[in-house]
Amino acid sequence: MANLKELSKNAERVTGGHRLCAGCGAGVVARQTLIAAENIPVVVVSATGCLEVSTSVFPYTSWKTPFFHSAFENSAATCSGVEAAYKSLVRQGKIKDEPIRFVAFGGDGGTYDIGLQSLSGAMERGHRMLYVCYNNEAYMNTGIQRSSATPQGASATTSPVGKVKQGKDQPKKDLTAIMVAHNIPYAAQAIIGDFNDYMTKVKKALDTDGPTFINVLTPCRLGWGCKPEDSMEMVRLAVDTCIWPVYEVVNGKYKMNKKPRGGKKLPVGEFFKHQSRFKHLLKPQNAGLLANIQADVDAKWEHICNLCGEEVIK
Repeated sequence: MANLKELSKNAERVTGGHRLCAGCGAGVVARQTLIAAENIPVVVVSATGCLEVSTSVFPYTSWKTPFFHSAFENSAATCSGVEAAYKSLVRQGKIKDEPIRFVAFGGDGGTYDIGLQSLSGAMERGHRMLYVCYNNEAYMNTGIQRSSATPQGASATTSPVGKVKQGKDQPKKDLTAIMVAHNIPYAAQAIIGDFNDYMTKVKKALDTDGPTFINVLTPCRLGWGCKPEDSMEMVRLAVDTCIWPVYEVVNGKYKMNKKPRGGKKLPVGEFFKHQSRFKHLLKPQNAGLLANIQADVDAKWEHICNLCGEEVIK
């Protein structure tokens, strides 16, 4: 595990004073990622999104490290190009071969959807880089439109609750499984509500010689409709309800990193009831939809437990 006492002594490479909303998890992800990198030089690439627009408004920047703003859909391609350029300069003897790490950030819209081809290409080519998806489960920066990371039943501006439909029809895409299918050496799911687990995973990813991927559940207090001070608890409830399993895959081997607190799995309603995007699911007329969502979560939880060789907590 990460030595938090020692990591706390590391210099901050993401400053305070940015323009992210109170309770937003994106800044937490960026800050913890770069602290976990310790004193190794890091080059950061960020897709257009909440993290970028709130930390790099010209002429100001929150980044105390080389920072590239990429388009919405090609953060991974840009990062892989920077990494390839670095290796080329080393081969030509123009710069020294030193431990530099390359990290790309993207939201779920720019990762699950319009950036998937860019990410897939970077992983397939084998660039030594870490891609971090700060997953707030919708296109939050452009108006809270649904993405393929949006859970079934969630209300978004393009999947609104009304007389015809009760939120998004489809279950969310399992992007982490897609990344594992690329046979990369390290992939993981995490939450911002357990900084020890997340920062340990970042250290593992940065120490891995090859492409790595971390999918971290990151609340958007506006899009989720929860209180800013409840952000950390929201993602912990996602783990307790098994909506968001926390695990890692090292060279194809699965390992569970967190289980529901107290060894007891909570019903999905315990996660839903604190967020306005799900409040309609708790109405009596939507009992059938809620039961279907619960059954889907149960099946996927059992599947990941089997992959990890763990007993299924019911």
